[in-house]
Amino acid sequence: MVQQSTTATPRGIRARRPKFPWYAYLALLPLAVVLIAFQYYPALSGIVYSFFDWNPAGDSPFIGVDNYVRMFGDELWWRSFRNLGLIFAFSVVAWALPLLAAELVTSLRSERAQFVYRTLLIIPMAFPGIVTALIWAFMYQPNRGVFNEALAALGLGALAQNWVGDPDLALISLLFIGFPFVAGLPFLIFYTALRNVPKEVLEAAELDGVSRLRRVWTIDIPLMANQVKLLVFLAVVGTVQYGFVAYVVTGGGPDNATIVPLLRMFGVAFQAQDWGYAAALSTTLFLITLVLSCVIVFMKRKSDTSDVKGM
Repeated sequence: MVQQSTTATPRGIRARRPKFPWYAYLALLPLAVVLIAFQYYPALSGIVYSFFDWNPAGDSPFIGVDNYVRMFGDELWWRSFRNLGLIFAFSVVAWALPLLAAELVTSLRSERAQFVYRTLLIIPMAFPGIVTALIWAFMYQPNRGVFNEALAALGLGALAQNWVGDPDLALISLLFIGFPFVAGLPFLIFYTALRNVPKEVLEAAELDGVSRLRRVWTIDIPLMANQVKLLVFLAVVGTVQYGFVAYVVTGGGPDNATIVPLLRMFGVAFQAQDWGYAAALSTTLFLITLVLSCVIVFMKRKSDTSDVKGM
């Protein structure tokens, strides 16, 4: 019997990758120039200007940390973060709907049917966000909007509301834009993860008489842990940068009920023309995003390391 010689790479030592000649990296030089000019320079200049009473058309005296001290007393700024917390919590809870859609699509025995439904649920991702926001703004119209017209047709006209004009309803109305939330990236991530669940695991669960609901909680969701971590990361970054829909539909109103950090920052910069303070707000928002991203990446890497050690 001929023994085959096998060589195993020692643990902790990575396989060497082929090296390219140094001049091959010059091809990255134009990309580096573009990144420095249009990404890093504006960000770094914003951090620098946050320590000045910045006036692009005149003198800009140095004022130290006065803009940041002023920020701590800005009620609207901190109120905007409270709204962000509600937006993030709602978006996480709403993942139940794309997860349900992914479970239903993967349950179809016909590959053609799966393809059709998958395509129908992915195509809306290509639609411009401005179109969706404007359509929902029209649907929320208090006079001729779809929702109030439907209530009137059902004899429930007394329930008609000024959906985005009432401070008590405006934020909730913004959160429901895009309902039922099944057509988008979360569905695609959940669907892909479910398609990669080993068939042996599913067959064993079926032989053991595991119900579909129990299988979701005990098999599907645990096996999608990495995908859920990715969604949490994307949700954190997306929530911190949230503002486009609020700007189009409500502009942060009424009575600042839908104010978010980006809208507060834009208002300070373009309405109040207080550029130095706006730079301080943007710098703070950048640091918050950076810290949260680092924490999530660190936790994910620590969790992945513990999983490898446990194998």
